[in-house]
Amino acid sequence: MIKLSKETFFDLERRLKDAGLDSDSESFDVIKKRLLSPEMPSADEFARQAIYVILAGGFSQKTAKKIHAKVMDYIAANPVPKFDDIIKFLNNKNKMNAIIKVWENRQKYRDGYYALAGSDLESKLSYLSSLPHIGKITANHLARNLGEDIVKYDIWIQRLGVAFVGREDLKSKIDNGNLDPDVKAACDEMFAHLVRETGLPRGYIDVVLWKSCQVGLIKL
Repeated sequence: MIKLSKETFFDLERRLKDAGLDSDSESFDVIKKRLLSPEMPSADEFARQAIYVILAGGFSQKTAKKIHAKVMDYIAANPVPKFDDIIKFLNNKNKMNAIIKVWENRQKYRDGYYALAGSDLESKLSYLSSLPHIGKITANHLARNLGEDIVKYDIWIQRLGVAFVGREDLKSKIDNGNLDPDVKAACDEMFAHLVRETGLPRGYIDVVLWKSCQVGLIKL
């Protein structure tokens, strides 16, 4: 069992910031501000966030950010991106086709998502998961980066949630591609505890905990 208190969380946050590791697609401060005061992004910004999430799946954050910067610099100079150009940044045809499709249809996708503003979260996630190369886990990632107070539930968070509740029997159910309901409940218990402790959005707590696991500040 791992104990997570207010003091533990803020110490992790401070250590990440001191080491210059306080970022996902953007800095912790930007992510926190968007979660506390979400605003509708431009179509270009919506596409930029979606493209980052497409690239982040299956890659380290460092690699995803590097490729994302190159792709977005290319698109800024070439508003009508070509597959033969963009494939040079990453030899993955499915991802490159998805990136081009997201960019070309960015207005439609952005408008479609924000037309669901009054809908329940599941409807929004279902919509995002219908975008090219966006799955259930990455839909949560994208929704959070757009300002939804939601958790990504990736492999690190699943492991941490199970460790938090001290359920050894759940370890075999941890699966990055298929979120088990009992594992999700363990993660949700952990987040509810830290929301009470810190007063912060759970989407922000998710970012800090994930990064702390990924860089080894939390040992699992």
